[in-house]
Amino acid sequence: MIKLTQTKFKMRIKPIRNEIDYQNALARLELIFDAKRDTVEGDELEILAMVIDNYENEKFPIEMPDPIAAIKFRMEQMGLKQKDLVEMVGFKSRVSEIMNKKRKLTLEMIRKLNTNLHIPTEILIQDY
Repeated sequence: MIKLTQTKFKMRIKPIRNEIDYQNALARLELIFDAKRDTVEGDELEILAMVIDNYENEKFPIEMPDPIAAIKFRMEQMGLKQKDLVEMVGFKSRVSEIMNKKRKLTLEMIRKLNTNLHIPTEILIQDY
């Protein structure tokens, strides 16, 4: 049989509706940040983090990067040069045209870039 226990502490998490609520939620999160799992404060931390994340996603959405910016970023992460894209895109001159936004990516190029650089297709298919 499960025994239910009553706690003296009640969580007071509420929706974040404005900047003041947001700042208060961040301050509370900072106070309980090191709370242990499966404790009252640990549960509060988990729920508060979800509420803050929801507010931030609504108020401060992050747009997808430009396809060419995403390719350049991934190349930098992987230590690649433009010449390394020749197999995925075609001739060296074509790589240069694409990287300088003078030529659009084709469906075949998008597939190869997705497979080799692991850039999501929803980023690569965007207009630029």
